[in-house]
Parts: sequence; structure tokens; C-alpha cells
Amino acid sequence: MTDALFLTSDDVAGLATPEEYVDAVREGYRQRGRGAPAKPRTTLPNDDPAGMLTGYSAILPETGAMGGYMYSAGFGAEDAWFMTPLFDVDSGAPIALIDGASMNPFKTGATGAVGVDTLARKDATKLAIIGSGAQARGQLKAVTSVRDIETVSVYSPTKESRESFAGEMNEGLDASVAAVASSAAAVEDAEIVITATTANEPVFDGDLLEDGAHVTAMGQYHPKKRELDATTIERATYVPDLRERATQDAGSFLAAVETGAVTDDHIHAELGEIVAGEATGRESEDEITVFDSGGTGIETVASAYLLYEKAREEGLGSTISLSPASEALTGE
Repeated sequence: MTDALFLTSDDVAGLATPEEYVDAVREGYRQRGRGAPAKPRTTLPNDDPAGMLTGYSAILPETGAMGGYMYSAGFGAEDAWFMTPLFDVDSGAPIALIDGASMNPFKTGATGAVGVDTLARKDATKLAIIGSGAQARGQLKAVTSVRDIETVSVYSPTKESRESFAGEMNEGLDASVAAVASSAAAVEDAEIVITATTANEPVFDGDLLEDGAHVTAMGQYHPKKRELDATTIERATYVPDLRERATQDAGSFLAAVETGAVTDDHIHAELGEIVAGEATGRESEDEITVFDSGGTGIETVASAYLLYEKAREEGLGSTISLSPASEALTGE
């Protein structure tokens, strides 16, 4: 038998700061850039009741941890559950099981912030965010830890939602956050654009992007859904989280390929390759860059291990015991 730490959503809520998530995720992507194994998500759809079972994983050798996400969404309860198993790299033994829902906006936001820090202009102060849900909240909190954001324009289709989001963020951030009436108004003059939506079709016109702008798209990871139009992909230096994912479920990139706007060779590099110094990032002030963030085990393992270590320091969680196969796999 071996003991592992079980952390509930309440245990991990507020346990780490956005800055700590960003540091952990950046280190995870640096390891990926040096060859750490990671695979895109696999999704198993179910028709009746409608739902999907999804998982993805990564090994971070220098962190000393491996694992990933497994989650269900839809089905009869029409809800979602996120479970994050974490294993020790040296022994292979389980070290933690985490209720992973509450960390999701923070680890995803941290990934977006690493993309911004890696690709956006250092002097960028004007941000547009399209979307006003939990993921948009996580993205905005994280990005303000890597850039001195002065103004934020937020758009989402429901007026009450975007105005409520702007009011909430104005209370907690130094930046001035304002709701605007259209995505075009949000993108105008923006130096950083973040899309955090559930949209099936592009949420802004790529011709509106200013030269030198950076775009982080994180809301869609389905081959037939996209937040960015072909113009945006074509104009930009395109960087996905995983190269393999870009050709599997990055709907914006796949649609641009299908229309002939770009080819697979348009993939500049993985984010981790740039973080690790194995590939170049932004090369000019006028260059448009895109980070396509669909979710990977890299940020999941990095963030889960951060929470695991902090929980141990603070004495949080409870113990569960698991049997190794050498003891339990007997057939008796």
C-alpha cells in the first residue's frame, strides 16, 4: 500500500496566486521544449445521454511529477467533473488525487499568460478580452502578472454579463476595465487580444488587428469550431501549445488550412520550444502573433504539483491508500 494526498476543491481554492501558477506553468513548458512527453486530449463522445469523456497527460521530469486530467461533461447530470491524478516520476507511485475543477481557470489563465509573456510586445498595455466567464476571469488575472496592463476592453454578447465582468475586474485590478458593445470595438487599438468563448465561429475580423498585436485564443478545441478567422491565422506567426494538437483539434488553424490560407508549415513552433530557447519568438515590433491554447497535460501537471506542494506545507487534504499491482493484481 502507498498513501496519496486527496485534495478537494475547497482545499485548493485560493491556495496559489496567479503569479505562482504562471511560474509553474512556464517551467512546465520549458521542460516540454526540452523534450518532456505530452499528448493532446482524447475525447470519447457519447450519444445517449449526450456527453463526452476526455483525458490528457504529460510527464515533467524536472518537476518530478506526471499525470493529467480526466473529466466528464454532459451526460444525464448535464455538468462536468474534473479529476487530476498525480504520480511521482522516479517511483511511478501515486502521490495525489485532486478535484481539479477549481484550478482550471487559473492553470488555463497561466498558460495564456505564458503565451503573452513569450510572444507579446514587452510594452503592451492595451488589452481586449472577448468573453466574460470563468475562463476570461482567469486569463485576465494571469495576464496582468506578466504585463503592465493599463486598459481592458471586454466584450461578450450579453450586455449584463460584460458589464458585470467589467465592474468586478475594476474592483480587483489596477487596470481600467470597460465593457464595449462589439468585438470590433474591443479589438480596435488593442495590443493584446484574448478570446475565451464557447463560440463556434470567429469572434472578430482579423483585418482589424493592429500591426504588432498578440492574440491568445483558448476557448475552442474542436476541429469544427473556431474563435479566429483564417485572416488572423494567415497574418500571424502561429504558435500552438502542442504541434500535434494543432493538426488534430485546433479548429481555427484547421479551417485556415482547409481554405488554403495556410499550410501545415505555417506552424512556427510550439510554445515550449520558444520558452526553452529552442525556437525564436517575436522578431519585430510589427509582427502579429497567435498563441493557440487548447489545454494540455503540461499546465495541468505543473499546476497540480504546485498545489500538492503548497497543500503539504499547510497540512491540507486527507490521505487515501492505494495498492500497487504487485500486491493487488492477483486474480484471486
